[in-house]
Amino acid sequence: MTATVSTQPRYQVVNPATGVAGEAFDLATDTEVEAALAASAEAYKSWQAVPIEERAKVVHRVAELFREKAAELGAIATEEMGKPLSESVGEADFCGDIFDYFATEGPALASQQEIKTAAEGKAYVQKLPIGPLLGIMPWNYPFYQIARFAAPNLVLGNTIILKHAESVPKSALAVQKIMDEAGVPQGVYINIFASYDQIETIIADRRIAGVSLTGSERAGSVVAAIAGKNLKKCVLELGGSDAYVVLDSDDVQASANLAWDTRIGNTGQACNSNKRMIVSGDIFEDFVGQLVERAKDLKPGNPAEEAEGTFAPLSSRKAAEILHEQVQDAVSKGATLHAGGVLGEGPAAYYSPAVLTGITPEMRAYREELFGPVAVVYSVDSDEEALTLANDSDYGLGGAVFSTDRARAEKIAQRLETGMSNVNSPANEGQEVPFGGVKRSGFGRELGPLGMDEFCNKRLYFVSD
Repeated sequence: MTATVSTQPRYQVVNPATGVAGEAFDLATDTEVEAALAASAEAYKSWQAVPIEERAKVVHRVAELFREKAAELGAIATEEMGKPLSESVGEADFCGDIFDYFATEGPALASQQEIKTAAEGKAYVQKLPIGPLLGIMPWNYPFYQIARFAAPNLVLGNTIILKHAESVPKSALAVQKIMDEAGVPQGVYINIFASYDQIETIIADRRIAGVSLTGSERAGSVVAAIAGKNLKKCVLELGGSDAYVVLDSDDVQASANLAWDTRIGNTGQACNSNKRMIVSGDIFEDFVGQLVERAKDLKPGNPAEEAEGTFAPLSSRKAAEILHEQVQDAVSKGATLHAGGVLGEGPAAYYSPAVLTGITPEMRAYREELFGPVAVVYSVDSDEEALTLANDSDYGLGGAVFSTDRARAEKIAQRLETGMSNVNSPANEGQEVPFGGVKRSGFGRELGPLGMDEFCNKRLYFVSD
């Protein structure tokens, strides 16, 4: 078998705070891809036969190691994708919670359930593993994204081939090291630096039972098409442009601060970030003013140090440039840039947190996802106008509605066209809470009780009397 020829760049570390390239890793050869497929398929035979309680013990050890190595992992993520160090460490620690949740709750979640039947006998629904899976992960949460895919499936008995983003290879290898140290058997979890062409080969391979992707809408469309062509189950968690509706407030400063802190988390690079703030006209000007106070005078800073009054870089120079183009498109068509929106000098990836109003449908920012620290704020005059604007999106990941009158907020939140809807909370995120969207934000769910249901054989088991 000859090596795949690809124009795809190697997996390489490029520190976004400096633009300086670091360690690089070669793409896998076709021989290595075949070896991974064979090893995953062979390991599945024995792993799925291990009692689920024993698999859960191994996954519990994975959880312990994520916590023990949180500082080490955090430093790696901050170097590779620019996340503020405290957030990187927190992400690694959260992974421990995710693995622990499925190690603890997984056996019960996967237990067979008796269902009523008119037949003479007993009927059950069993939840069984289906085989080797491919996970295609993004760079924005290099550990968390893996955890929410891998944890339930390892407990369930599936095996995993993991293709991470090209910009976070050291994060990918660190997770493989944890799996090995925790006692995950050889072949049960395999990291591979695959090329785009090889990903298509892996999905199409008869030994692969399903594929999960978290990434862009474009990538999701490609993966779903390949999976569909080959009759493979897939789960897609794609982009989002979540509405964050503020109907009223008895403390505008506090409301604006919460909205700002939510938007700036992970330097604005979260799928379910509050990318569209929809605010009642009664408090709009005050709300925007408070955001501007938070955004103005910020300086580029070292994400490993997190000094007060500084901001972290985006994940790459290209990401910063794309965001700048989107904001400049809006400004050129009449939007108002109140603060920030400055693209720093290259090759670093700094883009100053911005506040933007006056967005209209002909602007890219109205329909496109702004994957960075830009607070887009709309003014509305009624609850119905707020709802209409909130639902006027191709995306449907999450959303939030705030009001001093909870019933008023619930009335709107119940009608959001999203996979996740929150009342008086930016987002209720946790290892026990399902995550996923509708419309062009993808399909399928991760985390919580639903997290074990995607890649399992919900088999009918009938025993006649």
